[in-house]
Amino acid sequence: MADSSNSAHRLKAGPDSIHWGWFAADLPPVFRIASGERITVETVSGGPDNLPGEGYHVPSELLEIHQKSTRRVPGHLLTGPIAVDGAEPGDILEIKILDIQLRQDWGYTFLRPLSGALPDDFAVGEKMIVRLDKARNRGILPWGTELPLRPFFGVMGVAPPPAWGTISTIQPRAHGGNLDNKELIPGTTLYLPVFVEGGNLSLGDGHGVQGDGEVCVTAIETALEGTVEVHVRKDLGLAGKGWSYPRAETPTHLMTMAMNPDLDTAARDALRGMLDWVTETTNLSRAQAYMLSSLAADVRVTQLVNDHKGIHVMMPKSAL
Repeated sequence: MADSSNSAHRLKAGPDSIHWGWFAADLPPVFRIASGERITVETVSGGPDNLPGEGYHVPSELLEIHQKSTRRVPGHLLTGPIAVDGAEPGDILEIKILDIQLRQDWGYTFLRPLSGALPDDFAVGEKMIVRLDKARNRGILPWGTELPLRPFFGVMGVAPPPAWGTISTIQPRAHGGNLDNKELIPGTTLYLPVFVEGGNLSLGDGHGVQGDGEVCVTAIETALEGTVEVHVRKDLGLAGKGWSYPRAETPTHLMTMAMNPDLDTAARDALRGMLDWVTETTNLSRAQAYMLSSLAADVRVTQLVNDHKGIHVMMPKSAL
């Protein structure tokens, strides 16, 4: 395990620093930082079947990972875990997303039968390679459509509770993980509960751009690097305000999240979380917060495709 010696660090992706497909409480950290330090994390994406062919830059470490690393269960390539000194079960990791950049000039998008929001509508799978123009911040689809890029990490998660054992990275849960929340861009702060010493944060599943819902299962999947600043917050966790589930804050909005196999249950849980947050931070009653949410908050479908579907509620700070 590499130890930090200054306030700015870089964790490269490679066979010794990635875990492919799983989270587990007993997965040892590959890097350690102090609370309040910044780290730049390099990530890669995709298996051998997702490579683009000639004419594109493929990070050399991705090929090495394919040769040397094992995908234990279906899931994503994640860089980490990163331990944060002082983080203990019951705390909250405050993760300030400072910067996210492309690491390659291509991404991929695919659909497959029996998956996605329309699992019975496509009898055969299909894949496309999307050219990424970093200078123009555009993704160029094979038929010529250009989309503005808005990169973010689909997976930002800590180690799960020890009792869960080894779990796939596909289903988002209380530890975060495969949130697929397109609002987790630079300027946003993500709050994740801690379940093991150090928290053990991992990043991956880079997305060039994604719509709410991620309906065909994939975004523009690509390699990214991101810089985050991580703080241990004991005042927000179980011994403080009692936060125990992922939530986030943008410069303009409070954001609560919930994931559940049933979308209606996720919507109710995310909305209840917002009522909790509003009543914590204002003098409004719960009934007043509920009425305000009906007038000012947006209830959005985060994703429909990860077995545990996602909802996030966005409350403008200007309404508070």
